[in-house]
Amino acid sequence: MAAIRSKDTKPEMIVRRGLWKRGFRYRLNHKRLPGHPDLVLRKYRTCIFVNGCFWHGHKLTESTVQGSTVQGSGTIMEGSECCKIPKTNREFWVAKIRRNKERDKEELRKLAEMGWHCITVWECELKPSKREETLDSIAFTLNHIWLQDHHTKVVQYPAFDEDNMQMPMAAEGEREWKMENGKWKMEN
Repeated sequence: MAAIRSKDTKPEMIVRRGLWKRGFRYRLNHKRLPGHPDLVLRKYRTCIFVNGCFWHGHKLTESTVQGSTVQGSGTIMEGSECCKIPKTNREFWVAKIRRNKERDKEELRKLAEMGWHCITVWECELKPSKREETLDSIAFTLNHIWLQDHHTKVVQYPAFDEDNMQMPMAAEGEREWKMENGKWKMEN
């Protein structure tokens, strides 16, 4: 397990290159944020985690076993198409993946409390057949977040009736206008 890298993995490099090509700029592995997100886009207040399906338990299901204490909790974790649990030393791997999933949830919760948006990209979503669709989806989500955070404020201006309003002539003396009951009126 010492040979498993946590930075600059192939899925992470795919996401980094795809976002850079689409014009997004980011920082890597921000140490001050919980969970040290793989990519941090401050302009969008967004953290991106690129997770390996095996290490973070993608699409794993837990089912209850009747009359048995499998792993001491009465539940058993079943593998999925993108995450296969090894048959040897199964209890160790199930416990490890379960801890990773709990830690991920806690980190996402902390980031949300701090006001950060979180995007999780799974390794299986970056296969060549789905890669462009996934990267386009990330770009769309980032643009949507930016538009939500920077929407224009609508200011209500006072309503006035142009047909009933008397406009002063240039030759007339200066008169003051004031608003009464939502309509502009000229003072004498």
